[in-house]
Amino acid sequence: MEIIKWLEEGLQYILQLAILLFEYVGVLVIICAGARGIYDYVRRNRNTKLQLAKGLAMGLEFKLGSEILRTVLVRSLEEIVIVGAIIALRAVLTLLIHWEIKNETKDTE
Repeated sequence: MEIIKWLEEGLQYILQLAILLFEYVGVLVIICAGARGIYDYVRRNRNTKLQLAKGLAMGLEFKLGSEILRTVLVRSLEEIVIVGAIIALRAVLTLLIHWEIKNETKDTE
């Protein structure tokens, strides 16, 4: 029984670290994409919108990954509903951004 408790605590620790890592990487990617978008906008780069959308999509993918990992730690139905809503919202945002990328790519060709 002691080993099971130790393994469970170890898994929770590893998951919490992984969730934080994915969250921080997602935020960093979004910040970098935003800064690059500002730079490209000031320089009047034609691909600013496309590059910004790709950066935002990548950042959201990392954030979505952290939410998927978070489902392993969920203990109550209320937490499941909240995490599920967050996952759905981020998935919809990602789909909209990918749709925008697809349309922007068609326009630039």
